[in-house]
Amino acid sequence: MKNIEPQKLASPGHAEVRIIAHTPEAARAVAEALRHCFAGAEQRSYPGLDGDTRLHLTVDTAAPAGPARSWLAASRTPAGAGAHSDEI
Repeated sequence: MKNIEPQKLASPGHAEVRIIAHTPEAARAVAEALRHCFAGAEQRSYPGLDGDTRLHLTVDTAAPAGPARSWLAASRTPAGAGAHSDEI
């Protein structure tokens, strides 16, 4: 049985993102895309068990930048709008 270390939650307004990729370049490309969308990206990378790359980042979801700002604003449910009949 594998011993799994408990995960610490990100502080309010932040999210922890885990990227697992075959190569370090692929992991860095995904992290770079996230940095264009969210502020406050703190990055840590680790070698994976199977030769893959694991990259962990902390992003500030309270201060989205660029594309994320417009996407988040457009995706918010208008006040008073409930679930659609097909969502129940």
